[in-house]
Amino acid sequence: MSASEVISDQSSVSSDQWSVASESTQLITDHWSLFTVIIPNRNGAHHLPVCLDSLREQTYPRLEVILVDNASSDGSLELLARDYPEVLVVALAENRGFAGACNAGMRASRGEFVALLNNDTEVDARWAQALVDAFARHPEAGLVASKMLLFDRRDTFHTAGDYYRLDGLPGNRGVWQKDEGQFDTEEYVFSACGGSAAYRRSMLDQIGLLDEDFYFSCEDLDLAWRAQLAGWRCVYAPSAVVYHKLKSTGGGPIASYHDGRNFVWLIAKNYPSSLWRQYRGAILRAQWRLAREALRAWRGAEAQARLRGMLAGLLGLPRMLTKRRDVQRLRRVSDDELLGVLTPIDNQHSDAQRSG
Repeated sequence: MSASEVISDQSSVSSDQWSVASESTQLITDHWSLFTVIIPNRNGAHHLPVCLDSLREQTYPRLEVILVDNASSDGSLELLARDYPEVLVVALAENRGFAGACNAGMRASRGEFVALLNNDTEVDARWAQALVDAFARHPEAGLVASKMLLFDRRDTFHTAGDYYRLDGLPGNRGVWQKDEGQFDTEEYVFSACGGSAAYRRSMLDQIGLLDEDFYFSCEDLDLAWRAQLAGWRCVYAPSAVVYHKLKSTGGGPIASYHDGRNFVWLIAKNYPSSLWRQYRGAILRAQWRLAREALRAWRGAEAQARLRGMLAGLLGLPRMLTKRRDVQRLRRVSDDELLGVLTPIDNQHSDAQRSG
């Protein structure tokens, strides 16, 4: 299907169609598994040529590229129809956020492996091959994290996979560090950053897609929590390289609000009761520390947004606690297994280690 053949509103794609897509994949794959790349887009026409041109250079032979457009008004759809006819376009009638756009793309996809990719990225030519190879080496892995470097400082990390601390604070491994080989080992991590995360379809069939209530932030960590609880692992693949224009499509008060809210929701929805009893003091102190820092800078727009987000997180607890029951039913792993993948509390580690 070409870009001119646009799916006009993905809200019509149901969970039943997701299952059908999964089955149809088995009919069309042979030795090379189909690999789907999903790009959420909102007025990102100025980013798209670099991103899509790099996907055209992929060495992996079976690539499906889907762009989900969140009601852009900047000519994104016209650009795709004119210059990138190989891209399947899902055009949404309204902005449904990062999570909503990615879910729409996943429901339209056919690949055995599905990767999310920010529109403001450029991928190495062997990126898709490296991800598929990592899945092949690790049948226990439901997620694979890329090595994400800054677009304009290609010797500096955005993330080498994401961590989640026992006090409820997430972060990007290696953020702002120079790449000096310290993250060149393939290893288990907690989560893959949603800007370049790759997922095994069979895992998504089991645990579900992104939680659209998270909208803009931490939806990748929420999915990783469900995966870890269900016994899937996340592998960091250092040979899967992505260059990211960090903050160009996010950040600021919007990100501060959603981080403030969604940090609370991650804990309420996913953090096991057995570990909560051990670490609730540290969790509450970490949240208070974030609130206190925002209060000290309360005149700043980002600080005010953080406080509004934390309040919204508290007000949304009943909804998250309802979802919690289904999440905890997925659990197949012990506390010791979770402690092996969660990051210990390190007082020397900055709390501001998550970048969008």
